[in-house]
This record gives sequence, structure tokens and C-alpha cells, in this order.
Amino acid sequence: MRAKTLVHHEVEGPRAKSVSELIKNLTPKRQEVIRPVLEHPREYVLLTIRELAAKANSDAATILRIVRNMGFATYREFQRYLHDLSIVLATPFEIMQASLAKPGTTSAQIKGSLTCDMKNLKALSNTLDTFRIKGLAEKLYRARQIVLLGGDMAIALVVFLEYKLTILGFPPLIAVTPGRVAHLIRCANKKDVVIAISFRRGLRQTVDGLARAKARGAYCIGISDTYISPIARLADVCLLCSIESPSFGGSYVAPMALLNALLVGCANYRRSRTLALLKEAEAEQRSGYRWYVGDASTRENV
Repeated sequence: MRAKTLVHHEVEGPRAKSVSELIKNLTPKRQEVIRPVLEHPREYVLLTIRELAAKANSDAATILRIVRNMGFATYREFQRYLHDLSIVLATPFEIMQASLAKPGTTSAQIKGSLTCDMKNLKALSNTLDTFRIKGLAEKLYRARQIVLLGGDMAIALVVFLEYKLTILGFPPLIAVTPGRVAHLIRCANKKDVVIAISFRRGLRQTVDGLARAKARGAYCIGISDTYISPIARLADVCLLCSIESPSFGGSYVAPMALLNALLVGCANYRRSRTLALLKEAEAEQRSGYRWYVGDASTRENV
């Protein structure tokens, strides 16, 4: 059985489990106590154990026993899980509402967005395992075919990655609709690599496609923002990057940087091959029909 590896974080322990997995061994009464906390983590994440117990109509000792029965060593570890869960379950409305509750002008909000983007990039830079990226580049070169899964806003990331991989001579196929996902994955096997991109709770078509690809033996690479994500639990390797943003939509600055890092790894893993491909395309890049050259008067003025 192939070992599961996660880039940036290990997918082990209770913090990597879904809510249903955490509470399945609790008694019905204790499930009733903790379920509202797990369904609305944003309301409880900052509370002390006594404050949480009071809000849940229980007592601190009972809450601690529940937390330990779910597999958490300490209440603080459980709080970290609630924090991750609050991110996963956050809706654009909640994110925007929270940002508007903070004082500041529109200019301040814009600057705050840029600050958040830089924070996400710094976190990626500090945690990215470059040796793992090199290993993934090798996997892509050995693949019979590469299938890229994504939907909704992640379509932009899938299309970007497909275009750049094509330049490098890879045979990527993209699936951004449920039907396309179903048909492509039906033909997947152990010689293929499937890359699934989805954040927070995970888009159903992407998660289902990744699950079917894994069942068929394909090597599965996930790109997500938390190890609570089903993408992280299903993938053989998952690359994590934050999409945190003070605005209504997630920021794809860090995911784009991550894709660039993967592409750089691919381009340099077989550098001579990459240079040969770029050399072959150079003539078209200089004078091909795709490029605007202007009229005669424009060229003279330039």
C-alpha cells in the first residue's frame, strides 16, 4: 500500500479528520453537546473551555472528556481544529461581513488585502518543500497522461497550469465540469497523474473525481488550503497554500505562486529538453502571426 505524504503538513491525527469521523465514537448525548460547536466553529473558536462549556450548556470537565475522546490531546489542539474548520466552512458573505465590521476606509481595505496576499506568499515560501516539488516533476514526466481537475474559481488555475504544461511538452487534459470529470477519470489508471485543485470544503465534482482516480490507481496530487479538506485526505501528496483574504473571495496569489514553483521544477528537471522545446518555438515567438506588429507608420515612430 502506498504511503500518504503531505507537503507542508502531515495528514495524521484528529486534526486531519472530518467532523463525522471525529464524533462517530461518542455517545449520542455527547454528540448532541459537541455538534453545534463543530457546525458553527466561528462562534466557539476563541472561547476558553469554561466559556465554551457554558455556551454549550455543559461543564468544563465534560467538554474536556469529549475533546479527548475525539482524539485531541489538549483543548488547545481542539481549538486549532476549530480554527481550521472555521476557515473551511466560511462563506463569502461571512468573510465580507467580518471585514466590513472592522473600521477603516476603502483604501485601508485595499491595503489590507495586499498585506494578506504578502502574508500568504511568505507562509508558502517558508513551508514549501522544494525536494518534494522536484519529486512531483519526476512523476509528471513519467505519467502516461496528466489530468487536471478543478471547477468554479479554480478553473483559472487549471487553465493556467494546462497552458504552461503544454509549453513544456506534457500531455495535460483538463476537466472542469462534472461530465468531463466522469469521462476522463473512467479511463484513468496507475500510469496516470491526476492533479485536483479545490479549496475550503472542496467542490463536489473535484473531490469525487479525485476519489475515483485514486480508486483506479492513479497517482493523486492535491492542491488545497487545509489538511481538513477532503482533497488533502484523498491525495497521495497534497500541496497546501493559503487563500485567506479579507474580501468576499479567496485570494489565488499563493496558489499561483505554488503552480509557478511546480512549473519551474518541471522546466529545470529536464533542462535540455525544455531549452530544445523553447528553441523550436522561438521563431514563432519572434515573428509569428499571433503577435501584433503595428502599421508602417507605427514602426517608423518606434
